[in-house]
Amino acid sequence: MYYNRLTKRMALDADPSVIYAELLANTYQGALHHEDMSTKSPYNTYRYPGLPPGPIANPGRSSLEAAMHPAVSDYLYFVSDGSGHHRFARNLEEHNQNVNAFRRAMRRP
Repeated sequence: MYYNRLTKRMALDADPSVIYAELLANTYQGALHHEDMSTKSPYNTYRYPGLPPGPIANPGRSSLEAAMHPAVSDYLYFVSDGSGHHRFARNLEEHNQNVNAFRRAMRRP
């Protein structure tokens, strides 16, 4: 999906990059909030398009292979489903529905 976003010159909007930016600034509080998406850091892929200036983790072999040979799909978004898997979406409307489903799943006891 990130590959698809890069080819369309879309922002990556990657939560892990924001977490990394906040870890670097020692401001990460254990969860992301809406205001965190405006963090002023070149690692914030919500604020700055394209790839961040460097890696945010030490990728393993399978991650490197996936980056060299990305899956062919038309998905642009993904979010956790709250049970260890992800829901994928082709457009923002679909993605927002998946985000709402995730939020409902997180509220259940």
